[in-house]
Amino acid sequence: MSDDDLIAGLEDCSLPEACFHHADHLHAAWVYLSRFPVLEAIDRFSRALRGYAAFLGKADRYHETITWAYLLLLNERMRSGEAIANWNDFAAAHRDLFDWNDSILRKYYRKETLESEKARMDFVMPDHRRTN
Repeated sequence: MSDDDLIAGLEDCSLPEACFHHADHLHAAWVYLSRFPVLEAIDRFSRALRGYAAFLGKADRYHETITWAYLLLLNERMRSGEAIANWNDFAAAHRDLFDWNDSILRKYYRKETLESEKARMDFVMPDHRRTN
């Protein structure tokens, strides 16, 4: 699926739910970040994702902290190091973002925080305290 088709399907809610898994969320976020400044990308992607979830009857599945945290991680990766012009190459270079079962967010957030209603409704800053 092309970048344009992915975004169009997300925004007009024509994207089949079976075609929108974690990797597809990341792909869509990457497209928004490629096209817009980070704050605008966060706004546009969050609105599109909330609308899509509501259309599917699953508005409660939208999670603000997870959405924003992944967008910010993607943005950091996109802006540091070597520029990568296409999604497939970016995805291949950043495989650690794709393991949903062992989410990279565990490095930044306590489990209880990500499971909280507060984190679901509003962006919460990372709170994982590392002990070395």
